[in-house]
This record gives sequence, C-alpha cells and structure tokens, in this order.
Amino acid sequence: MKSPGYILLWKSLAAVILVCQARPNLKLSSQTGSGLRAECLGNLMRLSLDKALAVGNQLEVEAINGSQRVLLTPALAARCGYSMESDPWGNTRIYASLLGCYVHNTDDTTFELGLRLEMFNSMSPEVISHDVQQTCSFSRWAPREVLCDRNYMEVSHHIPVPDSPADPTGPKGSSVKDDPQMNAIPGSSATGGIWKLTFQSPEVVPMVQREAEQAGYGAHISANRLVVRSPYHKPETYSEDVAGIPMEVLRVSVYYSTPTGLSVMDMSAACPIGGVLFTEQLISWHIPRVVTPLVDSGARIQELHMGMNGHRLDPSQLSARGYTLITKDFHIVMEIPVGTPDGYYKSHAPGYQYHVSFSVEPMVEVLWRSVQSRVDTHYKVLFPITTPLMARPPHVSDQTVVASRLFSLQVGTFLQDVELRNITFFTGTFSVEECVTRGFSVQQHDYPNGTRSFSVSLAFSEDVVKRHNPEPLVTVYSLPLTLGLVVQPELSPFSASAELQASLHDVVLPTVSGSCDQEKFHITVAYGNQGSNFETFETLVGYRVLTAESAGNYHFKENATHFNFEVLYMAQDTAFEVLESDSVRARLDIILWDPKNQWTVGDLYLACHFPLTTTQCFSNGTMTALAVKLQSVPGLELDRLRLRDRNCGPVSTTERSALFSFTVDSCGTSRTFLDNYMLYENEISLDYSTGVSYPKWDNKVPRTSPIDPEYRQKVSCYYKVHGRVSAVFGHTPGSIPAAEVGTGQLQVHMRLAKDSSYGWFYGPEDFPVPKVLQEPVYVEVSLDSSDTRLELVLDNCWASSSPDRSSEPRWDIIVDSCANLEDRYLTQLLPVQKDSSVQIPAHVKRFSIKMFTFTREDQVLQEQIHIHCDAVVCDSNDHTDGACRGQCAHPRAPTHPGVDGAKGRKRERSSAQTSSGPVLLQQSGRTHPS
Repeated sequence: MKSPGYILLWKSLAAVILVCQARPNLKLSSQTGSGLRAECLGNLMRLSLDKALAVGNQLEVEAINGSQRVLLTPALAARCGYSMESDPWGNTRIYASLLGCYVHNTDDTTFELGLRLEMFNSMSPEVISHDVQQTCSFSRWAPREVLCDRNYMEVSHHIPVPDSPADPTGPKGSSVKDDPQMNAIPGSSATGGIWKLTFQSPEVVPMVQREAEQAGYGAHISANRLVVRSPYHKPETYSEDVAGIPMEVLRVSVYYSTPTGLSVMDMSAACPIGGVLFTEQLISWHIPRVVTPLVDSGARIQELHMGMNGHRLDPSQLSARGYTLITKDFHIVMEIPVGTPDGYYKSHAPGYQYHVSFSVEPMVEVLWRSVQSRVDTHYKVLFPITTPLMARPPHVSDQTVVASRLFSLQVGTFLQDVELRNITFFTGTFSVEECVTRGFSVQQHDYPNGTRSFSVSLAFSEDVVKRHNPEPLVTVYSLPLTLGLVVQPELSPFSASAELQASLHDVVLPTVSGSCDQEKFHITVAYGNQGSNFETFETLVGYRVLTAESAGNYHFKENATHFNFEVLYMAQDTAFEVLESDSVRARLDIILWDPKNQWTVGDLYLACHFPLTTTQCFSNGTMTALAVKLQSVPGLELDRLRLRDRNCGPVSTTERSALFSFTVDSCGTSRTFLDNYMLYENEISLDYSTGVSYPKWDNKVPRTSPIDPEYRQKVSCYYKVHGRVSAVFGHTPGSIPAAEVGTGQLQVHMRLAKDSSYGWFYGPEDFPVPKVLQEPVYVEVSLDSSDTRLELVLDNCWASSSPDRSSEPRWDIIVDSCANLEDRYLTQLLPVQKDSSVQIPAHVKRFSIKMFTFTREDQVLQEQIHIHCDAVVCDSNDHTDGACRGQCAHPRAPTHPGVDGAKGRKRERSSAQTSSGPVLLQQSGRTHPS
C-alpha cells in the first residue's frame, strides 16, 4: 500500500537542505563515489548508498541540469520521477525514471543522469559531496508504459506517426485535425508541445500545462513518447476496486501539437494501494490479473516477472529465496517469506512495549497484449510493504554463577536499532557509563544476523543486591533490575525487567563465650560474616539490650573480629539461682538477637559461684543477715520482708538485697542450748499482717494476695563457750510466684477541637490555628490508658506566648484544678460523656477559653498563644491527695490578677505535662484582654 509516510522521506531531505543553507561556515569536500553503486534496471536507474557512507549523516540530493543543480524537494521528486528509500541502518536507494526530469534523453534510447549527494552531520562543519553520473541504454519500450513507484505513478505512450498522407488520422488513440492553423496551440507559436490536460476523476477537470505542473503533475514529450506523471492522492485521481484490489487511478486526455496539427491522447495509469495479506511467516501480495483501467478484459499476459528493490529476479533466484509467483483466475499472487534478506526488520515501542515490523519492496512486471488492438502494455510496480507490528517480549536469560557469587543475565535479542541507555535498581537509576564506573559488567553483543543482546554481570556483594535470610544459615540474594532501552532514531523508550535470585548456605553465625572471676562475668562475642553488633544483631544482657550508649557501663571493647564486656555478678542483668552459706550462684543470660528476622543467632547461659557472706554473728550479740532476690521468686518485694517480730524490717534495701541487723535478744530470736553450743535462730519471711503501717509505704496497709509466694530464710548463729559460728540455710519457697503487673510510662495528649462537639480536631498540618479575639478555643486533654482505676485531673493550665512552658508573660487558665477566677472571660470546664470516641470519661478532660493575646500598654506582645497543662494521674478509688479529689472539687477564692498569672503553692507530686501547638490571632474581632 502506498503510504504518505514514504513521501516524508523527501520532506526530511527538504528540512536538511534548509539547515544546510543556514550554515555558512560549512566546508565543502568533494569525494569519489566510494560506497556508491549506480545500476540501470530497465526503465529505471537505481543509485545505492552503503550504510557505512550514509550512517549518522543527513542527506541532500540535487539533480545536475547542465551547469545548474536543482534541489529535489519532495514535491519536485514526485513530479519529476524520483524516489528514495532508506532502512534504519542507513542503507539508501534512490530511483530515477529514465523519462524523468533532468535526464538527458537521446532518441529515447540513451539516457544520461547526474546527481549530487551532499552529506553532513551536526558534529562536523564539513559537508561531504558526491557527484554521480550514470548512462543507461534502454530501447524495449512498449507502446504503452505504466510505472508505479513509491511516491508517484507514470504513464507514457508512443506518439503515433501518420502512416501516409492518405491516412492522416494515424493509429487508434489519437485524433488529428487537417487544418494546421485551426489545430495550433492557442497562445503559442511553437510547432510542437502540450497544450492542456483534461482529467477525468470522474469529473472533467481541464488544466493547461503550466497549471498542471503547479498542481504537482508532470507532463512532457520526449523524442517519441508522451509522458504524464502524478503523485498519489491528488484531487484529480480516484480509487477503484479491480478484482477486489484497491487501485488508485489516473485518467487524463492530453492535447498536444504535432507537425500535422493538434492531437489528443487518452492516457490511464492504475497502481495498487492494497491487496496484501499477512501471517507471522508469509506476505501474500495480490494484484489484478488484468488491470481493466489500462487494458481490456481480454488482454493476455505475454511476460510476467518478479523482482526485489527494482531488480528483476530469474526463476532460480526466486526459488533460492523462497519466493513464489503464480497466476490465478483473477489475480497475480506473489508470496514472500517474512525475514527474507531482501527486506529488513525495524523496531518499535508502542505503549513502551517492544515490537518489530518487517519491510520489503517487491516488484512485479507484466506485459499484456490486447486481443482487440494487438497493442502491448508494459506494467511495472515497485510496492513497499511493511507488516503489522509483531510483539516481541524481551527474553531474559539468567546466567548467574552461584559458586562465583556473580549475578549474570542476558536480555534479547533485539534488532540493532535498539540501544541500552540505563539500568534501574532498587537503589536508583544509573546510566550505562555509571554502571561501568561502579564496576558492573555491561556489554552489548551484535550478531551477524542483524540482532543484538545485552548482558549485565555484578557481584552478590554490590549494594544494588537485596539480601534476606529465610532461615538462620541461608542467605537469599535477589537482584531486581529494569533495563531502559530506546529505539533509534525515534528515541522511543521501552524497558525489560527481571529479578534474579540465588540461595547460599553461607551464613556464619556469631558465637558467644564467657568466664568468671570473683566479682564479674567476662563475655566475648566473635563476629560471623553478617556484620557486627549494632549492625545486624542485638546483644541482650539479661533483659536489656546492649546499646552504644550503655556499652560504657560494661567496659565494652571491640575490634574487627569480636567484642567483649564485663558484668558484675550483683548487676541487675544477672539472676541469683542458689544461695549458700558462703556464696551465691549467679547466672548471666546472653542472647544474640536478629531483630530483622526475629530469631536468635547465638546464646550463652553462664552460671558461676561468687563468694557472699549472708550471716554474721558478732561477739557483742549482734546478728546481721542478708536476704537476696532469687530467680525462683521473681516478684519478691524485699522491703516487705520481716523477721519473726513483724516490727523488725530491713535496715536497708536495694533492688537485689535486703540487710537486717538485730541483737540476739530481740526481733523474736529464739535460743536453744545444744551441748557446748548455744543456738540463736530467726527467720526472714514475707509479712501478710494487717493493720500494721510502714513509713516507706506512706502509712498504707501492705497489700495481701493469695498468689504472693511464700519466702522463708532461716538465720542462725552458733555460739561456743569460747567462740561463735554462723550459717544460713537459704529460703524455702512454698509456691510459684505469679507475674507482676507490667509497668510503663503513661502518655497524656492535648488536642484542639474544631467546634464544641469535639467531633473533629486540628492536625499537625493545621497549626498555627487561626482564631479571632474572643472566638472559643476548645481544648481536650486525654490519658492514653485502658486502666479504668485511673483518673486524669488537670491541676494547672496556662497560656504563654511561646512554646517554652516557663516563658513569660503567661496567663493562668486553670489553677488548682479550677478555672482561674481572675479571668474576665472565665474558662468553662466541660462535661465528658461516654460515646464512640470516649470509652473512659475519667481519662478525658475538656474546657474552652476565649481567644486572647498578650498586651502591655495597649501594645500586642505576640499574636500567637500556646496552651500548657500539668495533669495529675490518680487512683480513682483514693481521694486522699488534694489534686486527686476530683476536678475542681474545692474551688478557691480569687488571688491577685496579673499578666504573669500568679500561681498558688507548689506541690510535690508526680504529674504529666502537655502543650498545644500555636493558636494564631487573626486581625478581626474585639479588643483582646490585657
């Protein structure tokens, strides 16, 4: 099918020419025709440019007309019988009709043509020119010749010569008048030439020759022939189906002058614009067996030939290439395998997907003889064919060498008009040059069949490779990547993605070992191959994570292969297992934890005996006893331990031990006589008595629980007549203690509501919140806890002009849990009811204030205010503390007013602090308070 896209090739030449003419600094260099080949192909001349000559260059073609050169623009090329075809790699063919313009024609048998080719590119100021001269001889003209090229159709007739004076009409197809004066061309004194052309489309459109040429048509008379040429898709041409094949038809009557007068020649040309069928493997091109616009239906085929690129092929060549040429009842059929060497593939990337098309330019030549007139018609068609786009998803070949720890893949094959521009990894996109700089192997492989592939290789250790461990000893390496490719010269982008994976049993886990001396545990951790502490694993010392900040507490030291640290046996990280008379068995648990994969990569449970004196008996009758918290009683509260006399508690306690000191005649100590010994005994145990208060517990009654463990530790002193001895018999737990309730930091939050419904709140992106003077500001303070036994009380709230809670000036909003009575615009404490957003009303306090700003001497100090609150978290069942009696349970009398918002007495209690974001005063509304 004739496509306008082929004519655009000449348009690109015209653009090139304009560029060339605008570059006065270009240097002209004339060369011989190396890489050029001119051939005579019947009624055509073909000039071929090798891709080595044309690649990378822009081409300008001029026809040499005597001493002048004529620029062949697209319109002029179609009117004068020139066409050009180029593949993506620069192989270029230029065709010229022997009956075309600027061809020196001698008696329609010898034809001389001269062309100048000028090539240039943007990288060089030099223009390389080639002059080509070619002489062709051709005399086998049929009475009627029809030529269909890619951008024009041409018809020529032999001009009849009257047979004799007695037969002035001449052959059929012309009409000659007798009167030379009557038959002269109007307005012309010439004795020969074309007067006008009358087109039938099918409307009759007459034009004189000059008008026809301006419309893009060509018409002239050679020595023996009348020639008319028309581009495709002209207004005076039309489409017609012939045997089901769409044809473009030109019908014209040419009025021309002869020595005997004015003659008229009816001329027709018909060229196929369709008739192609495609499969993945075969192209079938159909043309009518008889083209009835040219010949009558009874015409017989005298000769039939097939060719490629304007060159006729003999039967052996057709067979060798796999071509078939057959005639059927209504059609001539040419079958061409897709991929024949006479054509070429082209890459495309519609929708960023890789496709290819195949293009080929077959030629057919038919010689018909009319049964009625016995006149021969020679028909020659050069028909460029391009297949529909065929999807070619890129093939990715995984060539990873696991043993070498090297990812390798090959992508392709593509055509050689595809270029690799960049590669995208999960860490970013890098150009090919950047990939090579990083040490990746990126290679392009070109093959003799015109295809190309790309390969990428890089080590498992590169930072663009992902790693994860599905199990402790196995590493899975993955390489997701996307190759960014473009199709030249259109620069159409597409991509090819792949993800390579490899699995190796290559993990060497860290190991932990340890030893003890009289006071400490000494721990050594040797690294594996996955990284060091703080990078790939955590070290848990007891129940605490060893961090870079806490490492100094353990005399931490490290190098490239290992680290070591020390832990005192009395440290909180150890556990006491067994208490003996002169020692304690302590255990240190070390766990190496992989937080990413959530599994243990190493552990050590090291238990050692450390010297420890738990009971001392002094000669003055004083006894001391040391009680320690053992692992079997983890919830033991040491300050609840008592001697037999429940008034005798420890004189000092730590988190790990309690020290008792008493005389042998106190605290319920018993005395027993044993031969030469006197035994004094007491017992340390938990106190479950009621009604006894202890100062450390703020005079509260100690709690009792049926699940508290039984703890008993006997303390004994043996006194000899002349000496003493001491011993401890450990504790005897009678039950397994229950786990204590976990503890954590309570969180208090402040939010600003958008209205009194408290249904919507301002987010961080909304601050500063704009408000006008005296516009309500709705504040909510909430406790983040699910414990229903707790109650939140707002002790004090105030506003300041900056985020600093201690900044001045400030204004009290809530004082001693009540609204500030000195405030003209009294703060409103709002009730809170249980609903879908409030599950525990005791955890939420709400109040509203009216927007104000700080002033002094009628000057605004700051247009923003910040709200701060001190909140107290109380036991809802215990109202003994003042602030925990409830929100504003006892209102106070007014004190002194002032901008500084004077506070009441300072109370020492545990409280939470919270503040709002800035609230911005908008310049409207009433005057602010001072």
